[in-house]
Amino acid sequence: MNCNSILTRATRAHLPELLIMIKEFCAIDEHDYDEQRLRRSLPALLDGDDYGVVWLLGEPVDGYAVVTWGYSLESGGVEALIDEIYVRSREAGLGSKVLTAILGDCRARGCKIVFLETEARNARVRRFYERAGFRVDDSIWMSLSLDNGNEQNSDTGMRTRNG
Repeated sequence: MNCNSILTRATRAHLPELLIMIKEFCAIDEHDYDEQRLRRSLPALLDGDDYGVVWLLGEPVDGYAVVTWGYSLESGGVEALIDEIYVRSREAGLGSKVLTAILGDCRARGCKIVFLETEARNARVRRFYERAGFRVDDSIWMSLSLDNGNEQNSDTGMRTRNG
């Protein structure tokens, strides 16, 4: 498999196929699957590169990846976040090829650093990323949901509604 067939840019035409794979990924990774949220948010990534890119992986398609952009003074410019990578057939070595291709694309776009996050319980995937050169940072991610006035306390996971 050559590099050109590893990553294919996803478009709106791929939305039904993406939703199936995202649902599979959410089930495996124990995340909530919210199809309405995905249908609202994916077009921004499928219609252009302003916020990031969605890749279809392999030929025939065997997964997907979502990479988004940020900007940081600390990093000295554009940052990439590998938001999700899902490969159905892990034995074929596709994951390593995909990661290499994604990092090459990020370099070509001028990204200064690439971030990703893994679930604390997923030591296997952390070893995979460590073999590719990723290291655990001292930083701790914190979050606050701004969606619909709902705020989630990242320490307790409790949701509150502002009136």
